[in-house]
Amino acid sequence: MQAADQAQVTIPEIGAVWPGQGGIYAGFMPARNGDEGYHLVLGDELGRFEWGQYGDDSPATSLIDGRANTLALIESGGEYPAAIAVHKHEADGHTDFYLPAAAELYEIWLNLNGKLAGWVWSSSQRSALSAFLMLFVDGSQFYYAKGGELRVRPVRRFIQ
Repeated sequence: MQAADQAQVTIPEIGAVWPGQGGIYAGFMPARNGDEGYHLVLGDELGRFEWGQYGDDSPATSLIDGRANTLALIESGGEYPAAIAVHKHEADGHTDFYLPAAAELYEIWLNLNGKLAGWVWSSSQRSALSAFLMLFVDGSQFYYAKGGELRVRPVRRFIQ
């Protein structure tokens, strides 16, 4: 989408379907570490997947940048089922979905509090054995064994 086209886009109410963007509007992710802020579009749940490669350190170490984590996992050539599922996801013609980082999941919970449920994987590794997750019922963030299967929700960025 061209910058001129983006300027004409109306941002919907948080929690509403964002026509043509591949999901619901999940709020604004504030600027961090010199990167600009962006709008989060949350796609439909894709199912339950393992995070992958239990026992191996991965390149997905950012707590705030899920896009960088997902790309690092995909480019590593490893077996990361959750990241692979979101990377293959397409909605409304968009193919730039990724597995959200721990901070992005928390921002989504803050904005959509009470509208989502269940345990959801982040793209943020905690250790060679575990990765971070979010419980959307109450906003708790924990870690879980990478070999376990949890829900996966793709996100994408919209920068205006």
